[in-house]
Amino acid sequence: MNDIMRKGIDCFIAYADKETTQLMVLQLRKETLVNKIYVMVTGEEECQLEECEVMHIDHLQSTSVIRQIAAVVTAPLALVCTKQMPITLGYQAVKRMADTANGIGAFVVYADRYVVKNGETMTSPTMDFCEGSVRDDFDFGSLQMYSAAALREYVSRNAQADYCYSGWYDLNLYGLRTWGATAFFHLREYLYTEEELDLRKSGEKQFDYVDPRNRAVQLEREQVCTHHLQEIGAYISSDAIAEVSVESADFDMEATVIIPVRNRVRTIEDAVRSALSQKTSFPFNVMVVDNLSTDGTTEVVKRLASEDERVLHIIPERNDLGIGGCWGLAFNDPRCGRFAVQLDSDDLYSGPDTLQRIVDKFYEEHCGMVIGAYRMCNFQLATLPPGLIDHREWTDENGRNNALRINGLGAPRAFFTPLLRHIGMPNTSYGEDYALGLAFSRRYKIGRIYDELYLCRRWEGNSDAALTPEQINRNNTYKDSLRMMEIQNRKRLNRYWQGDVKKEDVDFFSIGS
Repeated sequence: MNDIMRKGIDCFIAYADKETTQLMVLQLRKETLVNKIYVMVTGEEECQLEECEVMHIDHLQSTSVIRQIAAVVTAPLALVCTKQMPITLGYQAVKRMADTANGIGAFVVYADRYVVKNGETMTSPTMDFCEGSVRDDFDFGSLQMYSAAALREYVSRNAQADYCYSGWYDLNLYGLRTWGATAFFHLREYLYTEEELDLRKSGEKQFDYVDPRNRAVQLEREQVCTHHLQEIGAYISSDAIAEVSVESADFDMEATVIIPVRNRVRTIEDAVRSALSQKTSFPFNVMVVDNLSTDGTTEVVKRLASEDERVLHIIPERNDLGIGGCWGLAFNDPRCGRFAVQLDSDDLYSGPDTLQRIVDKFYEEHCGMVIGAYRMCNFQLATLPPGLIDHREWTDENGRNNALRINGLGAPRAFFTPLLRHIGMPNTSYGEDYALGLAFSRRYKIGRIYDELYLCRRWEGNSDAALTPEQINRNNTYKDSLRMMEIQNRKRLNRYWQGDVKKEDVDFFSIGS
């Protein structure tokens, strides 16, 4: 084997501490394919390590780091690690990634890994990258092997890019639109082990993007995502958003609170009474869709319905309904009001004016959908981190585009019922609300209320409190598929506005078509 083939990789690793970084350098030095090793050091950190070169950088996530790497890499491949944690390479891990990258001409290769957390080693697979993977938290793992030519191509074609926190995000979206999703190769092998330093549960980590301390990061990443959508023809401008004549339809009830429930005997009465306690200037009812409960929930709802005629107890005739299917039974029911308003069976409205404020917002702004803000709390209603989730990243100008970057839009959610009936809701128990938010925002105004309207009570039964990596991947895979469908719908809609697609070939509303 000649020297060019032997020395096929330059490595770029983030400096953690001396011991951790030196161990990583020693592992890489044993790999015959490795040419040079660069340790990326931020700020004034001291780095005195053997058998490597020091690269002083401003920020591990910046565009300038990518430029520095592209300027010095001489090997065909660049192995990059921007996570500052202990990593143990598996048997022939580097060679396996390199052989794969060379064999298929990939933009980047990434692999599954093991994770050590609290002394326990567990599998941590990642996911396939696709057209819908435009969120900024896609998990490639600690190690990615990039084509050096791809890095240089990105730098040469994106001279204007200058991001402090979003360089790698911008690079990967560039690769997605120029190289295609198939050039992001997911090697389904466990090639290394990470020692996890962030020991928080998944239910705590998922809200980092709404932490006010991360505001600058989020604004910058919104710019990156917006640019990507503009480049691929999926950007929806604010002047394309239609207002809704919410007064146009006749309804006996002005609003309906919809509560899907299955086996929540501990919480369902609190939720129903929270809905019934609303003080409004209009008539409303409460539809509880009892999805074949077996723990006593049915008896509680039956009693509440006998005590107050506003409570409508619906028991499905079929046994294959998720949360979305339960919602479908409710909003297609002729007793449903003009506005369908969400309340989960675990949760409460913050005060007696929540329903009135939501309905007022529909009339004030002629919205197709209204979303409020909620506070995370325990069952004693004490606030849990991160506290108020208000999604202030949403703006009237760009919220509908930025929605494709993030994983949620907020709560409580409410819909103009005629539009909801036309769009429909996926029969799932995860992501059905996100699918609706994307579909509504493609064409209609979304009203936002940034004050607390809702209490999201956390307990051991919550669906996203402490998920395994496999469960997180399953959820993210579904939402990425929703994004992929939505991007296609938005492209088609834009082509229609430009005269390239016939009206009969466009459904302005649908989630999937």
